[in-house]
Amino acid sequence: MAGMTGGRPSIYPTLLYADAKAAIRQLTEAFGFTELSVFEGEDGAVMHAELVQGNGAVMIGSKGTGSVFDKAMKNAGTTGVYIVVDDVDAHHRRAVDHGAEILMPPTDQDYGSRDYMARDLEGNVWSFGTYAPEISG
Repeated sequence: MAGMTGGRPSIYPTLLYADAKAAIRQLTEAFGFTELSVFEGEDGAVMHAELVQGNGAVMIGSKGTGSVFDKAMKNAGTTGVYIVVDDVDAHHRRAVDHGAEILMPPTDQDYGSRDYMARDLEGNVWSFGTYAPEISG
């Protein structure tokens, strides 16, 4: 589940948080991400972080840094990210044990996936499931 299985993903969802350190803590502790890197500014703000789940990753940063991306995202709402995991029920139990807000418990979907949905501390919606469409190059 956790850890990088190799390669370089070509898509990285990127989320900004008012409290990026708390977000990183929740994503690693409750949702099983692994910290790949965290770069902080002199004021302790998270300028850029990369968290890994399987062979994918997300980039995390702090709101209010004044960067071009921060300015572009100023009025952006929350986002939704789908993450593939092998054992949905174990993953869900971990999230529950860490107090994550569960929006939908593990559910078998018509299209063959088993997944659940949770909301992070700042309102972003994370779905974790077994659906992993094959992408051929």
